[in-house]
Amino acid sequence: MAQATFANLRLELWHVASGGFKPGTFDCNEVASVISGRTRTWRSSKGVTQEYLIEPGASRISPAGIYETEAGLSDPVDILYARLPSQLVGESALSDFGIDPSKVELAYAGGLKDPMLRQIILALHGVMSDADDPSPCLFVDGMRAALVGHLLSKYTIDRWQPPITLPDLDPRRLKRVLDLIEVRFTEPLSLAELAAEACLSEYHFSRLFRAATGLSPYRYVTVRRVQAAQRILAHTRASLLEVALETGFGSQANFIRVFRKCTGLTPGQYRGLHCSKDSLALEG
Repeated sequence: MAQATFANLRLELWHVASGGFKPGTFDCNEVASVISGRTRTWRSSKGVTQEYLIEPGASRISPAGIYETEAGLSDPVDILYARLPSQLVGESALSDFGIDPSKVELAYAGGLKDPMLRQIILALHGVMSDADDPSPCLFVDGMRAALVGHLLSKYTIDRWQPPITLPDLDPRRLKRVLDLIEVRFTEPLSLAELAAEACLSEYHFSRLFRAATGLSPYRYVTVRRVQAAQRILAHTRASLLEVALETGFGSQANFIRVFRKCTGLTPGQYRGLHCSKDSLALEG
C-alpha cells in the first residue's frame, strides 16, 4: 500500500485481492477509483445490492456512517481511495452551495463512469509521491475542493439516481471467454469460471452468452469437443477411448452418445465416411 496525507484528505493506493470483505461502517466519506485491472464487484447496504463491472475509470462513493453488509471482487485490481472527513463536506455545503449541512448526505453510488471525477482522482494519484514536499499542497487543496464540490453538485442522495442499466457481454469480454474455452475445452470447465472471465454473474452470463453465440455455454463447449473429435477420427487411428479422453468426454460411452446426438452418426460411422486414407497410409 502507498499512502499520502494532506489537510482534510487521505489518499491510499491498494492492490486489492479478490474475494469477499468483512462488513463494516465507513468512518469518513470515501471515493474509490480503479487505477488498473478489471473485475466484477458487488456490495450491499440498507438492503440494496449493487453489482457491476469495474475497470480503469470506474469509481464508487461510500458516505460516512453507512454500514456495508457485504462486498467483494472476483479479480484483483489496483484502487485509489480518497478519504474525506464528513465535516468538510458539511462546511462546503454551507459555504459554497448555501445548503444546510444537516440535510446533506452523499449517495451510496457505484459503477460510476464520470469523466470529471476520474480527472480529479488521476490528478491526486499523480501527486501521491510528493506528499512530503510542500509545493503540491496548494494544488491538492484545489483538487480536494473540486472533488467536494463535484460530489455535492452531483452525488447527494437527492441529486443522484442509480442508472437503469443491464449487464452486457461486449465483444472484448466475449472474446476472452471464447479464448478461454479454446484453450481449455478438453478439460472440465465450470460455468462459474466462464462467468468470472466475463465479469458477470452466472445467471447473466448464461443468458448473454446464448444471445451472443446462439448456444448455451454447455452446448458451445460440447460442439468444440465434437469438432476436435471429428478431426482426430478423420486423420488418425486413435481408439474411441483415446479420442474420448483427449477431447474431454471422460468416457467412451459418453463420447459415443454425445457424438451421435450432435452429428447423427456414431464415431465409427463418421470415421468410415471421412477417414483420410492417405494420412492413415502414412501412419502405417
